[in-house]
Amino acid sequence: SSVLYVLPLGFVESSCPSRIFWMKLNKLLLQGKFFQLEINDPYSGPILLDEKLASRCGYVLSEDVWGNPVFRASVLGCHVVNEADELFSLTVNIKVSSFSNMRAAVTYAYPMYCSYSSWASREIVCEENYMEVSVKTDVPSVSNDYTVAWMSALPETQNVAYQLWQLMFVSPSGRKIITVSDAAKLGYSFNNTLYRVYLRAPYHSNESDITMVNGVDMNMVTSTSMYRQRWLLLLIDTTVSCPVDGVHFTDTTLTWTVPSIIPTLVVQESTFLSKTILMGVNDQVIINPEEKNYLLEHNKTHIRITIPIGAEGGKLKSSVSGGIYGVIYNIDLFLEHTWTDADWQTTKYTVIRSITTPFMPQIPSVTNNTLPEERLFNVALGHFLPDVSLVAITIGNVPFTLREAQHHGFKIYETPFSNRMKGFILEISFDDPYVLKEYLNRNETKYTLLVNYTLSVGPEMTLYYHSAALDCVIADIELPEAVGYCDEENLYLAIPTFGLHQYWNLYLGNKLLTQHVAHTNGYLAATNSTHLVLQVPLFAVGIIYEEVSFQKIRARFDVALRKVRTMETLQMFSISCSFNSSAFISKLCNQSVNKKICDSFLHFITVSLIFSVCHPDGTITISAQMKTVPAIDMGKTKLRNSSCKPREYNEEHAFFKFHVTTCGTSVRFEGDHIIYENEISYEKETLPGQSAATITRDPDYRLRVLCYYRAKETLVLGAFAGDPTSSSPFGSGRMVPRSNTAVYRRIRQALNVVSRVSKDESFTEFYESNVAILKRPLEPVFLELELKDESPDTELHVENCWVTESLDFSSTQRRNITLNG
Repeated sequence: SSVLYVLPLGFVESSCPSRIFWMKLNKLLLQGKFFQLEINDPYSGPILLDEKLASRCGYVLSEDVWGNPVFRASVLGCHVVNEADELFSLTVNIKVSSFSNMRAAVTYAYPMYCSYSSWASREIVCEENYMEVSVKTDVPSVSNDYTVAWMSALPETQNVAYQLWQLMFVSPSGRKIITVSDAAKLGYSFNNTLYRVYLRAPYHSNESDITMVNGVDMNMVTSTSMYRQRWLLLLIDTTVSCPVDGVHFTDTTLTWTVPSIIPTLVVQESTFLSKTILMGVNDQVIINPEEKNYLLEHNKTHIRITIPIGAEGGKLKSSVSGGIYGVIYNIDLFLEHTWTDADWQTTKYTVIRSITTPFMPQIPSVTNNTLPEERLFNVALGHFLPDVSLVAITIGNVPFTLREAQHHGFKIYETPFSNRMKGFILEISFDDPYVLKEYLNRNETKYTLLVNYTLSVGPEMTLYYHSAALDCVIADIELPEAVGYCDEENLYLAIPTFGLHQYWNLYLGNKLLTQHVAHTNGYLAATNSTHLVLQVPLFAVGIIYEEVSFQKIRARFDVALRKVRTMETLQMFSISCSFNSSAFISKLCNQSVNKKICDSFLHFITVSLIFSVCHPDGTITISAQMKTVPAIDMGKTKLRNSSCKPREYNEEHAFFKFHVTTCGTSVRFEGDHIIYENEISYEKETLPGQSAATITRDPDYRLRVLCYYRAKETLVLGAFAGDPTSSSPFGSGRMVPRSNTAVYRRIRQALNVVSRVSKDESFTEFYESNVAILKRPLEPVFLELELKDESPDTELHVENCWVTESLDFSSTQRRNITLNG
């Protein structure tokens, strides 16, 4: 009832090689629509083609390597019109619909014609879904007069039906004789034409058997076709055998092997003679296989075809398996072998085989063509077959469609590679906000591009994801260069602001330099468009006095440039200036905080210059210029420990430098300060007399030196040798001169502290108080101190411990137990 339409031009191609109808539909003209095929029976009309009908009647419906539907039919098919075994015709209806249920289908009738007259005595076709054997029959006419005599002579023929074809199958399970109609129910097809008898059998039927021939498994159906008419009994061997394997793969080739001689088809092997061997691809015979890099070789046992994977005539197809990209190669081959032997004269043996390789993983390569000098990531992803397309990318964790990526400024384009492959190139600037940046080393930046590709693979358009990470390190950062200068009251450090807090920070010792820290320490920090200018007053925290002498005092201020993440020090910025000692002390005494310190000793002695500095590392420097009447020898001045003499001296000057733990320096606590005390004195020269009295011409001279440190701050030892940038605050220096009539006595300040000495490191058993403890040199002493004061503002810090032979706490004969806690 369907209306027949005229076929679109180019929709169908057909041919008839080697007695096989071959029809191909153009998938492009199908335009993604659904289609069905009907076989037009000349007597009963169209019959829908399905798998069961196809294998029984000699039809095959498949696709070629390009995805085009292919229909093949034997000229001995069920619905083929046969004219004298020479002219054959078959009409196929092609139904096309936009719906899967095929409603509103358009039907195109397509007739095919084939002529074939050069039949061999036996022809065998091994198709993908059936095996077919056809045999030439020359049956002479028989007179009815001899029927009774013939039948009596061969009584066993009484079992063969009269004028009815029957089939006898021989299998490992025994013999089976069935009628043709019953054989059709089992999937077989048997019929006779004017000159031939043929049998078509499915693979792996109950009547078949698998045998191995020269390493190749063969599916074999051993059968005899029987027909009785009058006194004629016709027995025809319709055995057929076809290969079911014989395909092997390597990484680069596929090999198809077929036995040269099949024993069940050649009974007298000594009479076997191979005549021609031809190979073909699709429906075309290949005359010179070597021109297409095919290899066809044969010997007495095998015929072997070797095809390079990817060779012309086949097709590579992209696929995804388990999230991995790979390819599959497919090629449609046929082999035609013609031989002769004494039993069958000529046999033409044709095998049609579609071969598909297993999935072959092809991990895409990422080629980094980044151009550092252009600050541009250039990455190529490949190699892919033409059936792969890029549909989206993700940079970092931000997804982009191709249109969004192009709009953002990414450059994406395809590029052809060799062997009909292609790839995708992505270009992104280093300065793109989605590129990760990490500051390295002194002047290097690492740029990282994290990209995840989304690709559509194969005709199934399966999504495949491939990620890549690219790094590029370039020296594109300049470390800042600081500029330092001084005026009469301040030291200045000007540092470029580029990169501050992004790549690096400024530190005073181990303390991050912030506006709060600067303000607390008395600095002034000002920022303009290019620089941070740090103004540090002469007497602010952090000033380091490199040199103190009669003539000059050299002050230095240090700032460390450190990496933000690792705290690694990359650069030390230092400004160092020299000041005239007189001017320096004059400014010191002009500071309100030091005014009383300077004034407190002026009435004791005529002073033209007296100055002390208490350094954060516990070093005390004293520079004094003194005029006494009469004059004294400044080289004979000393500290409490008489071995501590001036570092420098002349007629009027003496310069001392010593540590608070040496030269007899004593320590006491006063409020929230720790006070270290020493004194400068003069060793008088005495004149011996006759009486007990002594005569001296020198004036009495004593100069008391006090250094104040906040109790909650830690005195840094070895700061100059270790870290000159220590930001611990300076102590304030006090010098108190006194005469020998003013007897000074150091009184130990009573603190609510209890101390005990443990007998061992477990601190479970202690010595009794006021008991002498004998220890060898270098033997450890386990000392426990406990602060009984309940005030929350009181803290206990053990700085230095020593032992002395005297009950006088201020005794200069000390042996250190611990230094710096």
